[in-house]
Amino acid sequence: MKFDTPAVRNPIDRLKVVGKATPRIDGPLKTTGQAPYAYEQHAAAPGAVYGYIVGAAIAKGRIEAIDHVAASAAPGVLGVVTAQNAGKLDVGAFYVARALAGPEVDHYHQAVAIVVAQTFEQARAAAGLVRVRYARGEGAFDLALAKETAQLLPAKPAQASGIGDFDGAFAGAPVTVDAMYTTPDHAHAMMEPHATIASWSGDQLTLWTAIQLVGWGLRDIAKILGMPKENVRIVAPFIGGGFGGKGSILCDAVLAAVAAKQVGRPVKVALQRALMFNNTTHRAATIQRIRIGATRDGKITAIGHESWSGNLGERPEAATAPTRILYAGANRMTRLRVAHLDLPEASAMRAPGEAPGMMALEIAMDELAEKLALDPVALRILNDTQVDPESPGKPFSRRQLVECLQMGAQKFGWDQRSATPAARREGRWLVGMGMASAIRGAPVIKSAARVSLGKDGGVTVETDMTDIGTGSYTILAQTAAEMLGVPLSTVVVRLGDSRFPEGAGSGGQFGAASSTAGVYAACVKLRAMVAQRLGFGAGELEFADGRVRSGGNSRPLLDAVAQGELQAEDAMEYGDLSKRYAQQTFAAHFVEVGVDAATGEIRIRRMLAVCAAGRIINPMAARSQIIGGMTMGAGAALMEELVVDRRAGFFVNHDLAGYEVPVHADIPHQDVIFLDEVDATIGPLKAKGVGELGISGVPATIANAVYNATGVRVRDYPITLDKLLAHLPPVA
Repeated sequence: MKFDTPAVRNPIDRLKVVGKATPRIDGPLKTTGQAPYAYEQHAAAPGAVYGYIVGAAIAKGRIEAIDHVAASAAPGVLGVVTAQNAGKLDVGAFYVARALAGPEVDHYHQAVAIVVAQTFEQARAAAGLVRVRYARGEGAFDLALAKETAQLLPAKPAQASGIGDFDGAFAGAPVTVDAMYTTPDHAHAMMEPHATIASWSGDQLTLWTAIQLVGWGLRDIAKILGMPKENVRIVAPFIGGGFGGKGSILCDAVLAAVAAKQVGRPVKVALQRALMFNNTTHRAATIQRIRIGATRDGKITAIGHESWSGNLGERPEAATAPTRILYAGANRMTRLRVAHLDLPEASAMRAPGEAPGMMALEIAMDELAEKLALDPVALRILNDTQVDPESPGKPFSRRQLVECLQMGAQKFGWDQRSATPAARREGRWLVGMGMASAIRGAPVIKSAARVSLGKDGGVTVETDMTDIGTGSYTILAQTAAEMLGVPLSTVVVRLGDSRFPEGAGSGGQFGAASSTAGVYAACVKLRAMVAQRLGFGAGELEFADGRVRSGGNSRPLLDAVAQGELQAEDAMEYGDLSKRYAQQTFAAHFVEVGVDAATGEIRIRRMLAVCAAGRIINPMAARSQIIGGMTMGAGAALMEELVVDRRAGFFVNHDLAGYEVPVHADIPHQDVIFLDEVDATIGPLKAKGVGELGISGVPATIANAVYNATGVRVRDYPITLDKLLAHLPPVA
């Protein structure tokens, strides 16, 4: 099915099921421990043995020798796989880093071996007997030192943009901001570790694995192992969080597959938590310079954003993305530069680009507002634009940023904020408010599904779309129930299996809008098959309450399957609407904090997000996604930092004890408001994703609130008390 013109009224618009707050249909399985995650697929792979990965002890250099004689002779050991006996492994299409080091070592904790044994304990004990001799090499581990050698890649125009005369306009602006900001490396720190069970049957490989995009995984594992995609099956029905870190195949899947081939048994591999931080991907640290010039009444005349990040390959963190589209301004410049670093590979993490970019941009906007003596909300409203500022003829499909800002200010009580920093005290606490805008793209991609109508009236939806804790099972069931006029309880959704039609996968905030559109397309085809079975003509059909109506005729839906079930498969493909319209989601975030005047301790008191993100398919799940993003934003603002040992080249705090993330005590009441919105250019459901909008802008909101509370401007995240203590106002 092709979506190339804006949606008109269709069966989804009845909103009998879609748009209703609906508990997660997979919730009972998860809360009772019955949802099988990758490592728990015991019944699927009987006789599975255990693999334990040995990580490199250096960050850069060569392996001179590996002695695994003692390990191979240890009790229960079935085999030891290294680069010497693994066979050729090609680099994956999505990730640069090799799954198995040898002889070169790319980064610390890169896998150098996997030990396979009858039990996990035997594999772990034997792994401790593997002896590796290294020749340590010189590596680059410090982004600040590598900044001057960072490259602007001219072959990739997305890394640089320019409109008008930025330098001239900035030089001539009566009011300017020119500041540097830094964000550290971040870890995904999801609950479920990277894990895989691999099993071979002849030349057929099955992987039960934790992966967000099954189609990407199928592509990548086939390339890495040099085998046809048709000979691989990937199964991922439940995933315990990903945040971009499980986008495609990583070393657990590759080494489980290689080891299973060698020992002739299914092999289970789970990355131990301490290995995950250095072995897998992370969000890259950035150094950002933002320059904004404005007239004395607050109109932006020049806006420039430069960002430096480091990586093993040529993929920079796209921190300039929000600056390119969020605010008006005739003269514009953005630059992304990437430096080679021998740290673990950097890649996608929730809202890549927007999350770290707005950590800087929205502080800079706050600084500009202060210089102008203008309210921060008013400044943002003044510089709103209804067209893409880099493509003046391209309007936004829907843009309710101003409405988000106005409603947020009114609901939060923004008029009670003191414009003078450190002016409000409540006992020992300095109290302040902060706000920021948020933007995140609303892409859609091709997504397919298969929908079946059984003789008992049950509906089955099948697609390889995944659910990483976001509610995919529920929104796909809601879509099918709405289209076929049946109760939600009669719909069964089966996800995460490469034998099913290829769906969008979970990532990039495209999953919800794309995958529901794929189910819609399959349901349209199924509705036509039902009409034909019932002898209805080409007139308008109504599917409701288990019946099908056309004109004056009405028949039970079950009559269509009296002679056998019906099954339809289709995909939603897209025309050029994304080129004709700027398709984005928007939010305004507001935060109140208290800062201890003596210790610098920061406590978030309350948080509000007002969002405009198309039709909300399931308000309950969408709210959960937004508050989850807000919580991650709080972590990014106040505590999250992968600390780099710049001599040895690794992340020091590589476990959940050393890498701090927010806990319940850190997060106060959070409120989320969704504006009424449908976006007919996105797809037939007129819905957009929200999973990454919730984090965008939040760290800067907190930074701005801390400044309002204390008068201390921190431009280097995270905002820890050591950055406040020496500058706090005197204790009364």
